[in-house]
Amino acid sequence: MMLAYEIEEALFAMTQKKFQALLEKLPELIEGKNLTRLEQLIEKEGREILRTLLEECIRMQGLGKVEGSVIGKDEIARTHQRVRSKIVTTVFGDVEIDRIIYSYPECESLSPKEATLNLPFNSYSHELAKRVAKEAAKGSFQQAIESIKEYTGVEVPKRQAEEIIIQSARDFRNFYEQNACKIDGEENLELLILSTDGKGIVVRKEDLREQTKKRAEEEKKLKKRLTKGEKKNAKRMAQVASVYNIARHVRNAEEIVSGDKNKAAPKPQGKRVWASIVENQDRVIEDMFNEAVKRDPNGLKEWVILVDGGPHQLKQIQKQLKKRKLNSSIVVDLIHVLEYLWKASYDFYPEGSKQGEEWVNKQLFMVLSGNASRVAAGIKRSATCKNLSKREGVETCARYLCKYAPYLRYQEYLKKGWPIATGIIEGACRHLIKDRMDITGARWSLSGAEAILQLRSICSSGDWEEYWGYHETQEYQRNHTDLYANPEILQPLN
Repeated sequence: MMLAYEIEEALFAMTQKKFQALLEKLPELIEGKNLTRLEQLIEKEGREILRTLLEECIRMQGLGKVEGSVIGKDEIARTHQRVRSKIVTTVFGDVEIDRIIYSYPECESLSPKEATLNLPFNSYSHELAKRVAKEAAKGSFQQAIESIKEYTGVEVPKRQAEEIIIQSARDFRNFYEQNACKIDGEENLELLILSTDGKGIVVRKEDLREQTKKRAEEEKKLKKRLTKGEKKNAKRMAQVASVYNIARHVRNAEEIVSGDKNKAAPKPQGKRVWASIVENQDRVIEDMFNEAVKRDPNGLKEWVILVDGGPHQLKQIQKQLKKRKLNSSIVVDLIHVLEYLWKASYDFYPEGSKQGEEWVNKQLFMVLSGNASRVAAGIKRSATCKNLSKREGVETCARYLCKYAPYLRYQEYLKKGWPIATGIIEGACRHLIKDRMDITGARWSLSGAEAILQLRSICSSGDWEEYWGYHETQEYQRNHTDLYANPEILQPLN
């Protein structure tokens, strides 16, 4: 009888043989090579040794023979056994896996060895899928494929890469529904900030919402290309949301207008950002509130909701506040107010003039002091007194200030140390969507765009490793334990 160490020695014989062969030919290969060439050489030659080592480690675990019956979820015992091989592509290359297949006529075959290894449903290992997904979240599919090939030597076709990405993001919603955000020193952070905004993504025609698709058809002028202005009806809106904790930051109107930066602004803690192009605005806003409730189930913090003032957005937020019986405050973003003030200034002064800048600063100070309605009335009166022929900017700004006056009580917000600008959500829109989804010429499928948004959201929220561990556990359940009536025969997943 062979002892355990003798079995191991026999099993790793191929790895040792290949390693020895490499050592023997290295002197000839390395002659005259600089450091860069040596690194490239060792990496290339070493991959095959690592691939062989992995293959032999898998073989060392046996064929997956189990004691007792293998019973499927259909309650039928698989009594027939046969050994079959399967090729799985890993980060080291293709490995061949021998395992026992348990079967019965007209029933789905089962393999406990596949469960032990948590083999994926497709032919790409979870570790390789993890790397493909993360690279695709950073840049284009082609860049992801090239990066994987450069760093692993493994080629993943584009179609398979797209499938991997969609599969990789499938546990996004369940992960965040079941896992609460953990924040260091959270008990000292009195403010809980909720913010949301929308951003368009160019999608395939069939994935446009019906109203947008209809407008696109009505305005289509040329068959072969878009004309100026038509791109706006090629986009589908994605809704972006963010929830985070932050410390108070008390300041006043003078400090805001002068740009005084002596007081360092606190940084958001436990920031989670995400976006969806599949879910409508209402659902994303509901999810935003669900996330906030998970963080503050007992309502011990001050909730501040930062928005840009979109009517439907405000309506849905107010609906959620009423539904949940919350007394949270809604703050309309100061940056949007400032944009309207600048547009109004162009009716009084030339664009880029010093007088225009001084005028904007004066109006801004008054708005920050809690006088938005007075500013609206004042700029309209001034335009009338000056008999301006062009006053569209003034009228638009005045309407905006009057409409949103209840959400522009900045003097109160500043005293309470609340944020008054939507920089976090604006940054999220740029990072999650514009930086990745606005690649020239790209027209996204709905499933592909949603998967990329979810993967980028996971990375941006700092949850990548935790999410992937959860995803692999869910894959184990879907692909293996759920197929058995007696999953206790399987070796536990490590």
